[in-house]
Amino acid sequence: MFDAWYGVESSDECLTTLRKLAGDGPVLELGVGTGRVAVPLAASGLQVTGIDASPEMIEQLRAKPGSERITVVQGDLADADVGDEEARFSLITCVDNTLFLLESQEEQVRCFRNVARRLTPGGLFVIEVPARVPRMDEDEHGVFVESVSADRVGLWIVDHNRAEQRMFMQQVSFENGSVRLLPVPVRYAWPAELDLMAQMAGLRLRERWSDWDRTPFSSTSVVNISVYEKPGGGDD
Repeated sequence: MFDAWYGVESSDECLTTLRKLAGDGPVLELGVGTGRVAVPLAASGLQVTGIDASPEMIEQLRAKPGSERITVVQGDLADADVGDEEARFSLITCVDNTLFLLESQEEQVRCFRNVARRLTPGGLFVIEVPARVPRMDEDEHGVFVESVSADRVGLWIVDHNRAEQRMFMQQVSFENGSVRLLPVPVRYAWPAELDLMAQMAGLRLRERWSDWDRTPFSSTSVVNISVYEKPGGGDD
């Protein structure tokens, strides 16, 4: 269902940028999902490991050509546990808004700390999250139209708790006489809070962009792509 709604492939710009940041690898993807990022990265010759909590997602990944090149671990992405305590990575990614699926600040901080432990000196942690909160100017509860076509209607049902920076969103799709639901619990964080989490984990902000073309981040950016670095590389 994920691929049917969101597409099978990630953008060329995303993959090109991640390949450059990875160097010779290895790469760990948190929230590997159906492999939209991991499969093409592995096809380019990088050693790729992916973690995902969903057995359904992993099953879809395993059905794809090229997935045999990827080491897949089912588990909590906040733990960054790949089954080998000695494993280290030059690049760890958490894209497609996945970090905000961790439902508490404590889980998000734990994720940063475990990522830092898994990175090689000079290694990079790349996150992609929304820079704005959807419907921030709307009521705390609401129903919003996502899309309308001859054979499909998509809706979002949103419950927003501003005090806790939490949103529970239910995506509803009416298509060809059937109804499909996709629950999306979100705990969002602003760039300054993310930077503080990184600092607590011993990482530092290296770059921040508003898209995968590396457009500099600004107050009008819709997307926050942040690159955090573990000190200790050759440039220190």
